[in-house]
Amino acid sequence: MTEASSGSSWGPEFDDRRAHATRPPHDDRYREPDLEGPLHALSKAAWQVVLLTGVASLILGVLVLVWPGASLFAAGILFGIYLLISGVFQLVSAFGTHKATSLRVLAFISGALSIVLGLFCFRGPMQSILLLALWIGIGWLIRGITQTLAAASDKNMPARGWQIFLGVVTFVAGIVLIDSPFRSVAVLTLVGGIWLVAVGVVEIITAIRMRGRAQQLPTSA
Repeated sequence: MTEASSGSSWGPEFDDRRAHATRPPHDDRYREPDLEGPLHALSKAAWQVVLLTGVASLILGVLVLVWPGASLFAAGILFGIYLLISGVFQLVSAFGTHKATSLRVLAFISGALSIVLGLFCFRGPMQSILLLALWIGIGWLIRGITQTLAAASDKNMPARGWQIFLGVVTFVAGIVLIDSPFRSVAVLTLVGGIWLVAVGVVEIITAIRMRGRAQQLPTSA
């Protein structure tokens, strides 16, 4: 019984073992380039988004602190636009949906009132600021009462004491805002500007630290 020939049927010109043997096994010149993995791309995009958000918050906070009157006027105009749009949608829902007659009447009255108040905002900056302050004050008043009563009636609510405290503070803040709307809105604008500046600085610092950590991640990770 004859053994099978171990040699190749091809000639020496087809033998590529020498070509593979001449290439170093760990030569970086022959290493395929690393592809950017999803983790590295996500980390790079994350710090850029945080940085843009921080810069925007910082710029907006500085503008609010430098021109508080203009910021209040812009907020009042935006509030008037919001009232107009919401009023139109409520009128459309009153005439265009199949609801009960009482709901139609309620939606019509609410929509018409929103449109009137929205137009009233465009008469001057004082009117828009006054309506904005009263709107926020009434909202805080109702929220404070609701939160306090809900926390007081539910003994199993987590952080029940803090919920009651926050409800009382919100209720008092609503009364103060309704009682002196112009002064309260000015204070809120100042506090909002300082808060935006602080948030912007913190986010910029966070983005810089995130960038440093993103550079430490492997590219293919």
